[in-house]
Amino acid sequence: MKKENIIKKNKDFSVILNNGTKTKNEYYTVFYKPSTKTHYGISIPTKTCNAVTRNKIKRQIKNIIDNNKNSIQTNYDYVIIIKKSILDIDYQEKEQKLIELMSKIGDKNEKEQKNTINSPNTISDNRMYKTIK
Repeated sequence: MKKENIIKKNKDFSVILNNGTKTKNEYYTVFYKPSTKTHYGISIPTKTCNAVTRNKIKRQIKNIIDNNKNSIQTNYDYVIIIKKSILDIDYQEKEQKLIELMSKIGDKNEKEQKNTINSPNTISDNRMYKTIK
């Protein structure tokens, strides 16, 4: 992951956490917000483990994101908060759970776009037209 795609400033984290949408599973909580470019922030509470282990997990998460860019929705800012239960699983399961969660974000956004296209105010609504015989 390139340094320009990483969120480091506390202000940027706060904006996404306060104004973004949240989705979670047993290992991760992901906050996301529409943006012009894709950025990632990774956070692990200090109570979770020591610094060496926290940094190892961060490197693993960055590697998972790099390897699976095609399945992650672009043009969003993401803040990934890692839970303590992450210590109990191996790398393959970390990857599987994160990709499942990130693909949910893409699925939600596709559904929202379809709902706005098929809203009752659009021309494609057939109830607006009466057939004359």
